[in-house]
Amino acid sequence: MDIFSKIKEKLTNEFIDIIEWLDYTDDTIAHRFERYQNEIKNGAKLIVREGQTAVFVNEGQLADVFEPGTYDLTTKNLPILATLKGWKYGFNSPFKAEVYFVNTHLFTDEKWGTKSPITLSDERFGLVEIRAFGTYAFKISDAGKFIVDIVGTDNNFTNFEINEHLKSLIATRFTDTVGEANLPIELYAANTSELSETCQEVMQPEFLTVGISLEKFYIENVSMPEDLKKEIFEYSRIDKLDLDKLAKFKTAKAIEAAAKNEGGTAGAGMGMGMGFVLAQQMGGLMGGPQQTNTQMPQATGSVPPPMPTQVLYYYAANGAQQGPVTFEQLQSLFASRTINRESLIWKQGMANWAALQDVEELKSFLGGNTPPPLPNP
Repeated sequence: MDIFSKIKEKLTNEFIDIIEWLDYTDDTIAHRFERYQNEIKNGAKLIVREGQTAVFVNEGQLADVFEPGTYDLTTKNLPILATLKGWKYGFNSPFKAEVYFVNTHLFTDEKWGTKSPITLSDERFGLVEIRAFGTYAFKISDAGKFIVDIVGTDNNFTNFEINEHLKSLIATRFTDTVGEANLPIELYAANTSELSETCQEVMQPEFLTVGISLEKFYIENVSMPEDLKKEIFEYSRIDKLDLDKLAKFKTAKAIEAAAKNEGGTAGAGMGMGMGFVLAQQMGGLMGGPQQTNTQMPQATGSVPPPMPTQVLYYYAANGAQQGPVTFEQLQSLFASRTINRESLIWKQGMANWAALQDVEELKSFLGGNTPPPLPNP
């Protein structure tokens, strides 16, 4: 081999391209390998490291995709590109193509959240608003699809750029999912694990359409207004208690408070009367016998009239019949918002159920009553 042949071989070897991506940060998803006019020499070496995929694009068309490994770029290794270029008998150096390296490792601890409150309809509390936030993890599952559909001609595509798109997608699908779940409002915060799994299943197909796999999805918190929280806690306590005993207890407390607010001798007398009622109510609450110091009437040859019959009411709550309860117990249920003016009520003698506001003796619950004028002297 003469001197000129050796020099030519040496220069040829020195100019063989090595195409690789070494310097990348954790937030870079796709990087375009830059060459002057995108020219690649015949026999160039392509080095694809673990956690990477190399994608060749020819004039906007997806060509060959390479998994981790080392490749000599020849017609044999570039079948799709060779077809696009029309290489029938190999190719002459150089050739033009864009090479993108895609980071395929797992991107973790990405944040998401609802930008505005989600309005839901609850059977007990009406329209309510909730917010939610959490984290998710993803990775690129189809590098070719991701480059064509998302990256385009961006030479350095970062995590921040895709996150804006993904967070909007998550917020939309999360809203749809919780709306269709139709759970009682308090269960959204209590079942975040199950709801997280459901949301991931719903969102996964849409992520895959652009070459992304949603690996993890977590709901860390579901929040609601403080006044709604208080109502839910109160409702949960009432739901666990015996409503009949609760009504008796609240009635006794109301009577006791009324007696304390009365002044003078009349107040003292009323206080004593209320005390007897309180004792009777508490006796009924505790399930013990009711005792009084009243003497039995002496026989006088007359028979006392029969004791008046107490009116008992039935009411509808949560689609079920409840009761019977006394007038006072029904009033306490109305005061605690267990029932309202539109709740259905029935008592003996009524042909049909009627709304509370339409039952004459119960209209006093609604307030606004005024006494009749005093008679003329």
